[in-house]
Amino acid sequence: MAETVLRKGLDVQGYLEREGSLARVPHAFRPVVAVARDRLLGLFGPRLHSAYLYGSIPRGTARVGRSDLDLLVALHEEPTDADREAARALDTALDKEFPEIDGAGTLLHSRARLLSEAETYDLGWFVACLCTPLLGDDLAEYLPRYRPDSRLARETNGDLALLLPRWRERISRAGDSEEALRPLVRFMSRHLVRTGFTLVMPRWNGWTSDLTEMAEAFGAYYPRRAAQMRAAAVRGYAPRGDRDALMSYVDDLGPWLAEEYRRVHGVKAPRPD
Repeated sequence: MAETVLRKGLDVQGYLEREGSLARVPHAFRPVVAVARDRLLGLFGPRLHSAYLYGSIPRGTARVGRSDLDLLVALHEEPTDADREAARALDTALDKEFPEIDGAGTLLHSRARLLSEAETYDLGWFVACLCTPLLGDDLAEYLPRYRPDSRLARETNGDLALLLPRWRERISRAGDSEEALRPLVRFMSRHLVRTGFTLVMPRWNGWTSDLTEMAEAFGAYYPRRAAQMRAAAVRGYAPRGDRDALMSYVDDLGPWLAEEYRRVHGVKAPRPD
């Protein structure tokens, strides 16, 4: 009997495995993770339902001085503007105090939204599969298991066409400032590579968060666009304030990818504002 070969990121039943764990956090990043955990408790107290790490730090692939700290916080109620301002202040303080990280970002959502039917295959999947519990009751216990299918592809990244006009505005506001353009290059490069990967994810039948692997998986199905996606993966890891690259995203690669995504998987269901 032939042995079944499983794709990366899947368990023996073909479900997506949760990536990352606190045990994988590199030693150099443990102090900033500990401080972030304590400060989140101080900021939100009993209003905090749970908090999570995601990204390269809990995957164990973070690079000192080059990787950012990514956090997600679930509150018992909807976050307020004051909550978001407090989270931004926390991010700024952590970035200044810890040279090991290159920026920090905290996402805020309510428990109800993360567990809502509308978000089951977007934010819910994100928590269940890409987030590592840091504080509180793990919401993954209340969410389904996921397969790398077309529904998951559509509901995670099927909104690129809506994002592109906003990206163009952000590029325009950044002008020619290296300091302003660099984070846009990192963010947009990563977003496009991940969207390209989820476009082919059901055919590839697996999961990876490695940008290089994502670009290679995409290129196997779209060889004419492979070089562009590989270049975006490189910029996602080592960004420079390249305005021409950003314009190529919103004028060429992005519109093509949005249309191909619509053709293959459809458009993401509308969400409340």
